[in-house]
Amino acid sequence: MFSLTPVLVAVVGILIVWIFKNADRSMERRKGELRARSEARPWTDEDLEDSTTLHQEEEVADADESQESEENVEHIPFSHTRYAEKDMVKRSQEFYELLNQRRSVRFISKEPVPMEVIDNVIRTAGTAPSGAHTEPWTFVVVKDPDTKHRIREIIEEEEEINYLKRMGQRWVTDLKKLRTNWIKEYLDTAPVLILIFKQVHGFAANGKRKVHYYNEISVSIACGMLLAALQNAGLVTVTTTPLNCGPRLRALLSRPANEKLLMLLPVGYPSTEATVPDLRRKPLDQIMVTV
Repeated sequence: MFSLTPVLVAVVGILIVWIFKNADRSMERRKGELRARSEARPWTDEDLEDSTTLHQEEEVADADESQESEENVEHIPFSHTRYAEKDMVKRSQEFYELLNQRRSVRFISKEPVPMEVIDNVIRTAGTAPSGAHTEPWTFVVVKDPDTKHRIREIIEEEEEINYLKRMGQRWVTDLKKLRTNWIKEYLDTAPVLILIFKQVHGFAANGKRKVHYYNEISVSIACGMLLAALQNAGLVTVTTTPLNCGPRLRALLSRPANEKLLMLLPVGYPSTEATVPDLRRKPLDQIMVTV
């Protein structure tokens, strides 16, 4: 019968200890990698991430039947206005100069703005392209002072945690030149707040889920067009993406669970004491590559 000698017992013991130590090191290394990954993206908004890709195949299967009726869409002749080359250059230069004046303004006057203008800039944002023309956006316009103040309370409560814990020292340091913090007075003073929600899916007439392809990219394009429209109308704003405020703001504004807050824009005229940091934009040769 096979028996273990003292030397063999010692070797086996050393081998077992070595295996356990390496397993511990591997576990610690894995934890370190996860920790580093988490620290590298401390600004991840949990609400924006949930439900956007979960059960995608199931949603597509559910949507197939309900979306069949949309396959046959009439195609019509495209109407296009073509400008002379000199006019094209002039229009493009003037549009660039207009948008180059756009700045993020955190000091906004209480002076009311024409609601017809707000309607028109949101109409403009609604012309943005979207995946399969699903138009996965909802623009919530808030004018009520009490609701605006409650929005401010929710955001400042979360933003204080963001600045002190979630964002990380590097991001907080990078923001110092902008003199920004978790105090958001403009949420009270701006006559209008526009909260832009992305719809991670929609609903067909029969109640089944309707897939919204590339919903975040589509809504982000709409936000860019909204910023351009506001600048064109002579209004100012500052893009805000309050981390982890989405669920509470969604509940406050009675929005459904398939809508996730992507951006919040306080909109109005600049206050008389408004200042902005003296920043410079990158020149064309640093942002464009021609092949």
